[in-house]
This record gives sequence, structure tokens and C-alpha cells, in this order.
Amino acid sequence: DEGKGKVIDLFSEQFDIVARYQGGHNAGHTVWIGDRKMILKLIPSGILRPDKQAVIGNGVVIDPAALIEEMANLEAAGIQVAGRLFISSRAHVILPLHRMAERLSESRPDRAIGTTSRGIGPCYEDKIGRRGIRMADLIDAEEFTRSFEALAGDKEILRAAFNLGEPLDTAAIRDEYRAYGERLAPMVCDTSVLLNRAMDAGKRVLFEGAQGTMLDIDHGTYPFVTSSSAGAGGACTGTGVPPTRIDAVIGVSKTYITRVGGGPFPTE
Repeated sequence: DEGKGKVIDLFSEQFDIVARYQGGHNAGHTVWIGDRKMILKLIPSGILRPDKQAVIGNGVVIDPAALIEEMANLEAAGIQVAGRLFISSRAHVILPLHRMAERLSESRPDRAIGTTSRGIGPCYEDKIGRRGIRMADLIDAEEFTRSFEALAGDKEILRAAFNLGEPLDTAAIRDEYRAYGERLAPMVCDTSVLLNRAMDAGKRVLFEGAQGTMLDIDHGTYPFVTSSSAGAGGACTGTGVPPTRIDAVIGVSKTYITRVGGGPFPTE
């Protein structure tokens, strides 16, 4: 709520590339262009400037359906996305299976923390558990089918054990997400190489975080935190750019403290 998106938009004029490094489509970066209100949840705010490139780094988890919807909204507003947006092949994919798992966690009074219930946390869980599906897998139909069926089998055991409604139509989900993979494939690349080569060529990169420092998985008000490294250090792990290449860190502070979901106000 402190205005990160607005600050990114203001600063992006002086940069060539804007790169998101963590989080998912739980951001709500609001920028006004004249009388038009633009809300960006996944795509870096720099996309709003026509001469800038935008990168979604490996530290971000991506819901392809949400990404394609956001792309369509931008295109409808006259903002070109194709050819300007690049997606890390290492970024992990959020599936409806993850939203189902999050409903389970949030339905337990002893575990609920007030998440956005968009499947972001469970996707990061699968990433750390080394069973996740990455964008490189999503755009490879054969590999995606194999990985998806294995993951769907695990989630069905979970659904049945906790009686989470009717079984999901996994065949329909598989086909839907394979189509998303085909749509997004031209944008998927090794963005670590892209960013480092751009910096070698003298281009300036602005790294965009999506949550506050006190929501950082390690340094925040645990367990009332997000599932990624929201602090400045996440810019390196979330994009593959080494810390020696970071020239400056800028924080954005709120006049008074707010938070989304559960958890303490430390000075209350």
C-alpha cells in the first residue's frame, strides 16, 4: 500500500528494463496514465512506457491464466506487450491444484494467515519440494503432461484425504494449460542471460519487488509472511543478476502501517 508501483513507474523513465523478481499475481501496483487507471499484478510496471522492456524473473511464480488476462487488458488499452515482455524459463507455474491446496490451509483456524488464496504459497512449496512445474516445462507439451500428471496425482490424494469437494477435472486443466504454454512460448527465455548481457551492453535495469520487507519469508513477521524473498536481496536470487551489479537500493515507506491478512503490528 506504500506506492511501489507508482515509484517504479516514475523511475522507469530513466531505465531500459524493469524486472520483477519475486511474488506472484498478488501484487496490486496501481498507476494512473492520464485518466486511465492501470492495475498490474504480475507484469512489471515498466511495461506502461512504450520504449521499455519488461522481465518476469525466475523468482516469480506465474499463473498463466492471470498473465494472459493481464496481457489482454494492457493490449486493449493500447499498450503493446508482445516483443517487450520476457518470461524466465525457470519461473514456476501456478495451477488450479495450488489454489485447492491453499483453500485447505486457509480453512484450518490454526493455520489460516489471511492469504490472497491464489495458490502462490503452495506453488512455492512445490518449488522447494522439487516437484514444481517451471515455464520451461509448460512450453514443452510432452514434459508438461508427464510433470502435471505426477503433481495432479499427489494433489488428488490431498483433496480426498481432506474432503475438499469434488475431484478436479485434471484432463481439462492439463489441456487448458498446454494451450497457455503454446501462447506464452515466444516470450519464454533464459532471462538471467538476457539481463546480464543487457547490463554488459551498458543498459540500466530497475528491479521491482512486490511485497513489503516485513513480509519476507526469512526476515518478516513469520509466519504471517509471503513465501518469497521480498527484501532487496531477492533481486539477485530472483533474477540471476549477481549482487556486485546492484548499484543502489531504494525503499518506499508508508506514512502509517497497514497490512493485508493476519499478523501483528510490531509497534501496536
